[in-house]
Amino acid sequence: MFSSVLVNLLLGSSLALGAPQPFSRRAQVAPHRGCGVHITDERVSSAERKFAASRIPPGAPNATATIDIHFHVVSANKTLEGGWVPDSQIAAQVEVLNKDYANTGLSWNHVNTTRILSQDWFENVGVDSPQETGMKHVFRAGNASALNIYTVGFVNGTAANSGLLGYATFPADYAGAPKNDGVVVRYSTLPGGTTKTFNLGRTLTHEVGHWLGLYHTFQGGCTGSGDSVDDTSPEESPAYGCPTKRDTCPGAEADPTNNFMDYTDDSCMSEFTAGQATRMKAQIRTYRDIKI
Repeated sequence: MFSSVLVNLLLGSSLALGAPQPFSRRAQVAPHRGCGVHITDERVSSAERKFAASRIPPGAPNATATIDIHFHVVSANKTLEGGWVPDSQIAAQVEVLNKDYANTGLSWNHVNTTRILSQDWFENVGVDSPQETGMKHVFRAGNASALNIYTVGFVNGTAANSGLLGYATFPADYAGAPKNDGVVVRYSTLPGGTTKTFNLGRTLTHEVGHWLGLYHTFQGGCTGSGDSVDDTSPEESPAYGCPTKRDTCPGAEADPTNNFMDYTDDSCMSEFTAGQATRMKAQIRTYRDIKI
C-alpha cells in the first residue's frame, strides 16, 4: 500500500495551470542510451581504496533485503506528454525492478508517490543543475536506505541534446550530500513510455544499479580493474543496440552486452552477475545501513 500526494509548486513561472503547454518531441527521441553517470578512473581508484578500508564484512550468502521506494513525478501539466505518469506505469516499473533484481536478493517496496507540478523542474532538471538541487532539497524522503526516484522531461539544455535517459548517485556519496541522493530518469522510459527501444523500464534498472554501487561494465575499458567485478568480462566501450558476439578486448570473453550496466536497448538487457550482486550487497551494507 502506498500514499499519493499532489504538490502545486509555485516557482516563478513553474506552476502549470489552465490549458496544457506544448512540448518538443525531442524529449521522446534517444538515438542511443544516455546515462549521466561518468566517473574517471582516478575517482574509481580513490573510491575503491576507501571502500576496501571501510567495507563491512559480508552477511549470510543468501541474505535478502527489501528497499523502500519514494516516487516523485515531476510534470509540467496533467498530460502524459507533460510528464503526468499514470499510477499504472509506476506499478509496472516497480514490477520490472523486482523482476530484474530477483536474483540479487534485493526487492522493492513502493511506499508513496508525490506528484509535483513544476514546468521549470520538468524541463530543466539535469546533472548538477540548480533545478535538481531545489527539487531534491524539498522532496527527498527517508534516510540512506530509501530510494528516491524522480521522473522528469530532460527537455532543455545539454540533457535534451545528449539524449540523456537518467543518472544516479553512488552509495558512498550519501554521507557528504544526503539531500542529493537518488535517481533521476526520463519519464518516458517507464514501461509503456514513448521513448522507443528504451520503454521497458530498464533505464531505471540501470540507474538503480549505480545507486547500489555498480559501475558501467565498460568502466576503464580493457585495462585495469574495470568495473571492480570479477565475473563481468572487460569491455572497451559501451555497446549500443542489440549486438551479438561483440568482443572488444583481446584475450577476454565476449562483451557482457546483455548486462543491465551496459548501454544496449532495453529488450537486450537481461542480467546482473553473481559478482555484481555481491558488490551491491557489500556497498549497501557499508554505505546505506541496510542489513543484508
